[in-house]
Amino acid sequence: MQRHPNLVPLSHEHKRLLFVCRYLKINAAPYEGFPLETQAKLEYMVKIFQEVMVPHIQKEDYLFELCRGYHADIDIMLDELLEEHRTISGMYSALVDSVDVVKDMDALACSLEEHIRKEERVVFEKLQELLPEVIGQINFDNQ
Repeated sequence: MQRHPNLVPLSHEHKRLLFVCRYLKINAAPYEGFPLETQAKLEYMVKIFQEVMVPHIQKEDYLFELCRGYHADIDIMLDELLEEHRTISGMYSALVDSVDVVKDMDALACSLEEHIRKEERVVFEKLQELLPEVIGQINFDNQ
């Protein structure tokens, strides 16, 4: 199913975050212009989380709030996603005290990738199918 225009900004952010996931993994392939040293990866991840992830989660919180209360199945999925947001944020915060930053960045990258794929392949599809009128009213600029 083609992505609803109002969800496209989130999907674009997901694409950028999926790149970060690939980059942070233990066996990441070299990307031109992106160093593979642990400290450089950590600094890049912090930058992206501050610039992209934090506002992205705020947009999703807004979306999820608007979509809540129409279908029990959707509410359950939204609750799961919100719990995953908390888990991923906790994993990010825990990197400060990590004894194995490489392993913990890899675990964070894998969790975030799985979460994004669930949102894109399952939840967004279901929202578009069951709540097109709600999705049509979303305006991330006025949240």
